[in-house]
Amino acid sequence: MADRTAQTLDVDDRFSLTWAGATDQGRRRDTNQDAFLAEYPLFVVADGMGGHAGGEIASKSTIDRLKSVVESGTVDAESIESALALAVKDIASHPETTDEGTGTTLTGVFIDVAADPPRWVSLNIGDSRVYLLRDEQLVQITTDHSVVQELIASGRLSPEEAEGHPYSNVITRAVGASELFAPDYLGIEVHDGDRFVICSDGLTKELTDYGIQHFLRQHPDPSGAVDAMLDAALENGGRDNVTLIVVQVTEHSPSTES
Repeated sequence: MADRTAQTLDVDDRFSLTWAGATDQGRRRDTNQDAFLAEYPLFVVADGMGGHAGGEIASKSTIDRLKSVVESGTVDAESIESALALAVKDIASHPETTDEGTGTTLTGVFIDVAADPPRWVSLNIGDSRVYLLRDEQLVQITTDHSVVQELIASGRLSPEEAEGHPYSNVITRAVGASELFAPDYLGIEVHDGDRFVICSDGLTKELTDYGIQHFLRQHPDPSGAVDAMLDAALENGGRDNVTLIVVQVTEHSPSTES
C-alpha cells in the first residue's frame, strides 16, 4: 500500500505550487527503506541502504531532521547541512545500526525565498534524481554520485552499457553513519509551467526518461502523474522501493485595473 500526499499552495501573488508524492515498498522488497518529505519549501526523497534495518533508519533519520528544518522556518544550504550532520549522528548512535554500509541518498529541491526573485535550488547526494520538464523537454538536473556515472563521465562506459552494469547500485556519496558529504547544489529560476520529478532509483530502474516524460504529458495534475508513474513502475517489475514527488509551478496572471 502506497503512502501518498498532495497539496496546493499560493506562495505569494506571483506563483503557486501544486505537488504530490508517494512511496511504495515495491513487489520484491520485504521493507520500504525509502522516505520522502513534501512540505513547502522543501521537497526531498531519501533512499536508504544497509543491512538489517539500517537503510530505513538512515532515510527516516534524515527526513525527520529535515522536517525540523522546515518547521524552523529557515530552509537554506546552511540549515540543511546542519540537519544532515545531526542525521549522521542519529544514524551512528541508533542501536539497530549494525552495518558500516548504512546510509541514504538524498535529493530534491527547495525554494530559496531569500533570493530576489525567489529561485529553486536542487540538492543531491547519491543516485536518486531530480528531473525538470520545461517547455516539453525533460532534463535530468542532478548528476548521479555513482561508480557507473564516473565510468560514463570518463568515457569508459556508454549510457547504453550502463544498463544492467554489475556496479549500477554502487554509489560514491551518501548520508551515512561514518561520514557526511555536502550536497551538490544548483540554482534554477522559477518558470511558469515547470514540473519537477524527484525520485529514488526504484522509479528509474523501471521507467526510462522517455517514460517519465510520457506520463507527465499524459497527466497534467501532479497527483495523476505520480499515480500513473508509480503504477507503471510496479507493473514493470517493482524490483525496488519506489518513491517520487511531482512539483508543478503556476504563475499568477497579473491583475488588471479597470
